[in-house]
Amino acid sequence: MRLSFFGHNERVIQKAVDILNSGGLIIYPTDTVYALGCASHNVKALEKLAKIKHVKKTKPPVSLVCASISQATDYTGQMDNTSFRLLKTYFPGPYTFVLPVMQKLPKALGKRDSIGIRVPKHEGICALIEALGQPLASASLHHEDELRDYTTDPDEIEQEWGSVVDLFIDSGFGGNQPSTVVDLCVSPSKIIRQGLGEFL
Repeated sequence: MRLSFFGHNERVIQKAVDILNSGGLIIYPTDTVYALGCASHNVKALEKLAKIKHVKKTKPPVSLVCASISQATDYTGQMDNTSFRLLKTYFPGPYTFVLPVMQKLPKALGKRDSIGIRVPKHEGICALIEALGQPLASASLHHEDELRDYTTDPDEIEQEWGSVVDLFIDSGFGGNQPSTVVDLCVSPSKIIRQGLGEFL
């Protein structure tokens, strides 16, 4: 299923929430590239996502896409002042911050010492996450064996990925640069991947 999503559309949000709550997978837009996502508390959905990404289902390589920093701390636990200030400075925006996990995560996410956190600058997707009541467990939407990592054309995305997801949220042509990934588990912080966001 493919639904257009420009701005804030309650009908699309409710359909996406219903699919996610039933263990479905979606492709959705962010402020960078399109992403593959599912409800972060749903074991079966994360197993499906891991199968698509060809990795062990016990610990799929996902980030948590949150509606706010406050929601993120429900999963990382209390963060230090430096990390909190960085998140306040750069979120929402095209960044993923890897933070230490200071408390027990939902079983579906497996045992982890750290996890990537995103708060995208995308009003509609943040509204979807708020309606869902939990972060999206999100993985990159590209094949490792291709030279061109990120597909920007919605028609190509549907053709390539439509058969493995339950909903494609089409927001027009996407970006071709992923988020900048910064590791806050080390001091000083370290850029793991330079993407769209400038980190100073």
